[in-house]
Amino acid sequence: MKNEIDRTLQHIKDGNIIVYPTDTIWGLGCDATNQSAVEKVYEIKNRSESKSLIILVDSIEMLETYIETVPELIRVYIETATKPTTVIYAQPQGLASNVVAKDDTVAIRIVKNDFCKALIKSFGKPIVSTSANISNQPSPSNFNEIDPLLLEKADYIVNLPAVETKKTASQIIKLNDLGEIEYLRK
Repeated sequence: MKNEIDRTLQHIKDGNIIVYPTDTIWGLGCDATNQSAVEKVYEIKNRSESKSLIILVDSIEMLETYIETVPELIRVYIETATKPTTVIYAQPQGLASNVVAKDDTVAIRIVKNDFCKALIKSFGKPIVSTSANISNQPSPSNFNEIDPLLLEKADYIVNLPAVETKKTASQIIKLNDLGEIEYLRK
């Protein structure tokens, strides 16, 4: 796996788009701090930039680099969550502007997948994670369901096709105005 991490890492550093296994489903990704790489992800997916993307980090420490304050309730929730959980955070910093929603929020998940965690740790910055599909098409539940046209447009396909993913997207939560956890996707 180390060789595959090194190859993938070089592509991300070069501003390329990768197709890779995550802790949920196969994703399309890039450097979340690189505006032009993020634009390419939107183009490949044929997706409007008004629909934001999910960002993956490897740890709470990396999360705190991009989010000024992680609410204690959210911190406890993500530390004890048994399923992949993406959280909507306000006022992110240091990310490409086109990964930040119009309301100045961003969706971030601390990844649990060994490959992703090692890749992000080696890169030292977050990466984009959006399902490896064209917008409004079903998300692939395994590598073989990824649209061949999408694979052609990506710069690099991680050579781990047999990696098992959860086959479902993450749950998405946020703190509402009352300071309570609100589920946006279960």
